[in-house]
Amino acid sequence: MPLSLGTRTDLDGRHPQSFDLPTSHLLTHAVVVGMTGSGKTGLVAVLVEEALRTGIPALVFDIKGDLPNLALAFPSFDVEAMRPWVEAPPDDSDGVADDPVVEAAVERRREGLAKSAIDEAALEDYAARTCIRVITPGSDAGESVHLLSALERRHARWNTDRDAARANLSAAVSLVLRLIGRRGEPGQSREHALLCALAERHLVRGLDAPLERLLPEILEPPFETLGALHVDDYLPLPKRKELAADLNTLLASPSFAAWRRGPSLDVGTWMAPTEDGRTPATVLSVAHLDDDERELVLGVVLEEVLTWVRSLPGTSHLRGLVVFDELYGFLPPHPRQPPTKRPLVALMKQARAYGVGCVLATQNPMDLDYRALSNAGIWCVGRLQTDADRARVLEGLGEDKKHSQLGALVKRLRQRWFVVRDAKGGEVAMLRPRWAMSFLKGPMTPREIREVREAATVVSEGV
Repeated sequence: MPLSLGTRTDLDGRHPQSFDLPTSHLLTHAVVVGMTGSGKTGLVAVLVEEALRTGIPALVFDIKGDLPNLALAFPSFDVEAMRPWVEAPPDDSDGVADDPVVEAAVERRREGLAKSAIDEAALEDYAARTCIRVITPGSDAGESVHLLSALERRHARWNTDRDAARANLSAAVSLVLRLIGRRGEPGQSREHALLCALAERHLVRGLDAPLERLLPEILEPPFETLGALHVDDYLPLPKRKELAADLNTLLASPSFAAWRRGPSLDVGTWMAPTEDGRTPATVLSVAHLDDDERELVLGVVLEEVLTWVRSLPGTSHLRGLVVFDELYGFLPPHPRQPPTKRPLVALMKQARAYGVGCVLATQNPMDLDYRALSNAGIWCVGRLQTDADRARVLEGLGEDKKHSQLGALVKRLRQRWFVVRDAKGGEVAMLRPRWAMSFLKGPMTPREIREVREAATVVSEGV
């Protein structure tokens, strides 16, 4: 079953028809670029919705706070259901949308979806067959996840795939060290090497390795040498005392408890159908974190994604979608190496063999490693603000910047139109994405995410 993304036309805007993308084409990955207001996030939302409609689970990395809107896929055109989410006009005295404003928003949604033959029955079917969850690491707004579980909770992969287990452990240790203001790069940090060695000693023996257990061992390691050097020569006791004291301060911090709360980080569980057979989409939202925390958290989760992908049997069918909305800063050109870059590059190179497609979107095309993105078979190029942005994208596509028909077309694109180049489709076309079934209200605050989660809990409990 293809993904019905919207309306397709020739490059001159003629011969409109349905834009139906075979799911197998996403195995070569997709890149979506477009400036703010180009409709990029709307296209990403439609891609996720269409994947879910065909039974393909999705993991969505949300950087800006927009994609928790996927949880607002109301199963009807009921005015009361949408009322809390409709923004009041700027001149509204009480800040609450009045009936005419809400009714107009509902009608726009009805009319927009009708153009793609999506009626209330289709909305009900979509809601009944899908499950949208929002996870907010380090916050109780959405669901919680134990981000340090690769360090503190023993995983069965220590019995089956120690290389993957070590990679996940390394990412978790890096996160801990950066949280206390220390360097956490593997191979460059002595503290990182010590903590990994101490933790692995427990994990390979079938034990958990919580930080509380590791602190005394930092002061008195259960081994005499680390690498070829004596522990006291490699990391002298005074420095180990400083490390232990800093980690103890972190443990004593009430805010740190949020990083260690909830189920273990397990992407395989996120991507599995629910007990009642619904197709899941997990939105991992990090909009509430600062830039450094985002890098670290996403690095940990992406390492887990890579481990999950490599555990799958090979296939030529799309079995899962990994979506990253706003790539800026996370896949930069050489020589920058944020913790997100290694797993992202590996996913772009390897995930297709395991049936996992990646969709990477950005409004900042200047700061991307286009060598990594060369693995993408689908490019959706929306309106770009500057000549430099357009030139950078064309360079990444291998286009002649002076004589490219694609370049001339991108320059005059209107809002919510994209030029699509599909390597498997063999031609360039225009795409106007369909209206999203989800109500795209804009970035959601932690309070709004909490309200959605609490409402979903009430519904699932049948209250």
